Amino acid sequence: MNFPENLKYTKDHEWILVEGDTATVGITDFAQGELGDIVFVDISTNGYTLDAEASFGSVEAVKTVSELYMPVSGEVIEVNPGLDGSPESVNSDPYGTGWMVKIKLSNPSEIEGLLSVEDYKSLIGV
Repeated sequence: MNFPENLKYTKDHEWILVEGDTATVGITDFAQGELGDIVFVDISTNGYTLDAEASFGSVEAVKTVSELYMPVSGEVIEVNPGLDGSPESVNSDPYGTGWMVKIKLSNPSEIEGLLSVEDYKSLIGV
């Protein structure tokens, strides 16, 4: 499993890459592995401002549907357009082409409350 050091993580298995006042969000390699083959990603919150831990969409795998949660508060400013035609990119490249949304941070200090890579590995027992 892959755990990039430059990311922060949530207990709900999302990752976030902060770049200035914006951030990219996706699900972890561990999460996509647990879900199995992803067949559909439903994100209809573009333009919405959501609180931390609010649902911003869902991922449908062959056997289950899982909610996606905001790691921090912010406005969804972009949804990955590639997910419509290739939802399986979440399985093959969860930290690259399989990213979910870009957000404009509402409260950057919330980043401090997220998990480090070491904390996330402990959470999932790696």
